[in-house]
Amino acid sequence: MKVLSVHDLKAEDSLLLTFDGAFDPQAARESELEPFLLALEEYADGWMPDVVGGKRRRKYTRAARWKALEERDSERYTHCGLYRTKWPALDMSLWLSFPPLPPKLDITVNVKPLSFFVEAERCRHFVEMVRAWASRYPVTHAAAHSVADRGLAGSPHFGRDDETEYRDRFDKIYEVFWLNVFGPKLVETVGRERMLSTPAWRVEELPNGCVLLVTWPTAADFASDEAREAQARAHVHLRPDLDYDTVLRTLRERSAMLAPVEPRFHPDVAPLLSRVVERAASHERQRRIAEFNAWQPPEPEEWRPAESALPPDVEDPERACEHYDTLAEHLVALLHTEVPSVFEATPGSLTDADFYFWREEFPTSRLREAIEEYAVPAIGAYLGEVLVRHLGGQWIPRQKLEEAQVLVGNRVWFPFVRARHYMRSRQALLDFSLTRLYRVAERHRS
Repeated sequence: MKVLSVHDLKAEDSLLLTFDGAFDPQAARESELEPFLLALEEYADGWMPDVVGGKRRRKYTRAARWKALEERDSERYTHCGLYRTKWPALDMSLWLSFPPLPPKLDITVNVKPLSFFVEAERCRHFVEMVRAWASRYPVTHAAAHSVADRGLAGSPHFGRDDETEYRDRFDKIYEVFWLNVFGPKLVETVGRERMLSTPAWRVEELPNGCVLLVTWPTAADFASDEAREAQARAHVHLRPDLDYDTVLRTLRERSAMLAPVEPRFHPDVAPLLSRVVERAASHERQRRIAEFNAWQPPEPEEWRPAESALPPDVEDPERACEHYDTLAEHLVALLHTEVPSVFEATPGSLTDADFYFWREEFPTSRLREAIEEYAVPAIGAYLGEVLVRHLGGQWIPRQKLEEAQVLVGNRVWFPFVRARHYMRSRQALLDFSLTRLYRVAERHRS
């Protein structure tokens, strides 16, 4: 059953809820989780899951939910996922851990896009759902906020190493998000009276001693100046050691970093860079776009004027060309599963290969000896074959691969030299992309 992944909407921010709670492991599981399900079904306004994921995916029903938990049941924990097949995308998980581990109920909800929560009423329903969960299950900390802004805030580590973050979790007020639930221990650390007097859109003491705090009516406009001012006021109230102007300046800087930047990439490599940008974390994406807007791919140097071409020095040129074709097939064999277009040997397949090698960090994730012996010859031959097939190029064979040339118009190109430059590093995959050389050769073919 195919679901709509939050990764399918790469350019969009999303709303992430993390809920660190607990449950009664002695109670019957179905009755203990009934309040969780009731609140989800009542308040998931427009983003209700329709797929349950266990060992396999099923249409959402209560029975499917229990089945998914049973399938992954162990002595220490169980978990299941919840998803949607249509917009907005949802990636939701429920984790239960059992003694001798602490009996924990951890919930994550990731709804994409964040713009889905522009309406105050929909946001109110989301808050009511979290309130219902936090009133029923003991909470250490819960928060809902923009994924991108959480990343800029350093969440969940906040400058700590993995071990310290795992041990201490949210043990003090590192950040105030759009929606917050502070557990009783954290409330007492801050001071209950101080916490309940926080200047915020909604502050409510829950029956179990937790405090629900919402800074602003809607989640989607968290980066507006008014919302940032509200966020800063709440944060410095809970942390009197902080300076309001400093906190607000930091929040405004984060908003500026998240402001949309119009891509103006070099046209030769724009399709490649667009895909590279999509892989960036949401809080880094706009910065990456700005960097690539300013970046210019180097002019290819792997060429000579046609009149300076090295003459063939092989006994059987036709056999040499067949050898290049065989080497190119080695690249097809290497990439065909991950890059199906490689079968077509088109300019588009060069871009697909560029992106694959960049995504896999190929120059540093494979043995250097294997790259030099197998990858470089295969890549160079494949690039040469695309020049021959689509630009009317002609191989000029040489005994040494790095001297082999492809004549296109008034230039000869050295595809094996390009491949060696290309495989130096991850950055070299962009600086010496196959796509860039092809586009320049295309412009000089007449």
